[in-house]
Amino acid sequence: MSWTPHLTDDGSFTFFSAEFGEAFHSQAGAKAEAFTKFAQVTGLAQRSQCGDLRLLDICYGLGYNTAAALETIWAANPGCRVELYGLELDETVPLAAIAPDLLASWSPEVQTSLEAIALNHRHTTPLLQATLLIGDARQTIQHLAQTGFQADAIFFDPFSPRRCPQLWTVEFFAQVVRCLATHGTLATYSRSAAVRTAMQAAGLQIGTIRLDPSHRPREWSQGTVGVLAEPQPEKLAEKLAEQSLHPLSLMEQEHLNTRAAVPYRDPDLSDPAELIQLRHQHEQQNCGWESTSSWRRRWGIDEGDD
Repeated sequence: MSWTPHLTDDGSFTFFSAEFGEAFHSQAGAKAEAFTKFAQVTGLAQRSQCGDLRLLDICYGLGYNTAAALETIWAANPGCRVELYGLELDETVPLAAIAPDLLASWSPEVQTSLEAIALNHRHTTPLLQATLLIGDARQTIQHLAQTGFQADAIFFDPFSPRRCPQLWTVEFFAQVVRCLATHGTLATYSRSAAVRTAMQAAGLQIGTIRLDPSHRPREWSQGTVGVLAEPQPEKLAEKLAEQSLHPLSLMEQEHLNTRAAVPYRDPDLSDPAELIQLRHQHEQQNCGWESTSSWRRRWGIDEGDD
């Protein structure tokens, strides 16, 4: 497949997927998004001081989240050793992303890593052991979980729930959480109520990614972070504070009581997107929860911002 680079507002590039009808990254800045919504909110600079880190990049794509993570880690601790797994459906995407013009903004070490990962699906150096697993992430995540791999940080970056519901289900999150270390953090760009309830159902306590100064009017979050649920509720605030996670606002909490919060389901991790969407719509119609339009009116939220 041929991929055409599209320039984003920070000068970095992304691709557009005709299959999913979406770009791989935010038009506001592909590279900036990788740092802001993934590398920074998972605390990689601080975590790198331990000397060893394990990362899981779900929907590896152009490799930007991995690249931002490696840049962040090695800037803070040049001797930190990293073990990385990436999950990707289409191997032509990372291959197209190693064109010289697309790699130019990364350090030489990271450029070399991205090239090797794309070409060989493996890369081993004294500081990096990377493996790219190609195929349906619903299957590859199960194989990875069976190995006992435990990530300090998980970058959760599929296409949007409306375009790719099969990777936002309760069942898929449950498999992903099996690969999250006790002290680890999962980060995603999505603020969807359905995503957040799926994360909770899979055993995560969630927080919001606060807005930066350039946010659009009426936005309320840049995404969601999750940590493994604390069995003692009174210690949750302490745990969130330790990992610099920001609790949901009252508006966001109320969002989780609307029909928009009905999660996607895929019982056998094998259903087509169309069936998952139909099941989701049926559950929404019969859930008896507050309408999302009512919540939007109460909080002055524009149509489609949920």
